Amino acid sequence: MSDWKTVDDFAKGIDGNRLPRSSALVGRTWTVRHDDGGEVTLSFTDESTVDWSAGDVKATDRYEAVEGAPGTFFVSFVFAGTPRESAVLVADLDSRRTLSVESTIAETKTDGVPQVSQVFRPGVLDTGDGVGPKGEAPAPTRDLIGWRALYRYSPNHLYEHVYLSSERYAWQCLVGEQHGHGDVDLATAYKIAENRYVFTFREFRIPVATTWLYDLDAMRTTGVFFGLNGQGEIRNAPGGAHIIPLGRVSYPEDQPV
Repeated sequence: MSDWKTVDDFAKGIDGNRLPRSSALVGRTWTVRHDDGGEVTLSFTDESTVDWSAGDVKATDRYEAVEGAPGTFFVSFVFAGTPRESAVLVADLDSRRTLSVESTIAETKTDGVPQVSQVFRPGVLDTGDGVGPKGEAPAPTRDLIGWRALYRYSPNHLYEHVYLSSERYAWQCLVGEQHGHGDVDLATAYKIAENRYVFTFREFRIPVATTWLYDLDAMRTTGVFFGLNGQGEIRNAPGGAHIIPLGRVSYPEDQPV
């Protein structure tokens, strides 16, 4: 479609219903130990600056923290040294469990493959108080399959999502710059805690991926879009929505992947 919108077109104002930035992490030092063996230490010096180290690599970068659900933080990072990479850390302070989502924009587009890829790294959170993890680790989930809902990001942004399988979801824009547009894109969902999920998608048509925290008790989302605009410039755009459930279908016999 020649009129297909870019991230600059649709993202303006899409943070209208986003929860506010939190200052709760200022002065704290966290160590995140990934289940795959990696480890990162984060020292939050103010509301937007973090000193971090991972092995021999150290840097100071920008972050934003939002308490996307009570006791569960959505922390997004941008890296000055590697601008085509970004990360989101979802940390649950009660369970001391974490999920890191690392997104990378490929230098070139490959037909049939989203240009922005994502890697998922469950882990545990060490806040320095000696409290260890409890409960189940974040894991891929099928809980959203068959669910259908509206997402109101602002008065000018309304989207419908249908969760088709463990690998894909369908969307269409009902109000906004993308009105009349829709597609089926690659998607991944992880369960963090009861009624709390991380949902991500990677678009085929434009170089954009997203990471979201769903709080289904409050029916709120907190997330970020990461990708390229129409001029090839890197964009990292925050978003947030109220969820309006529309219902669910169930499959009596054969199931989606």
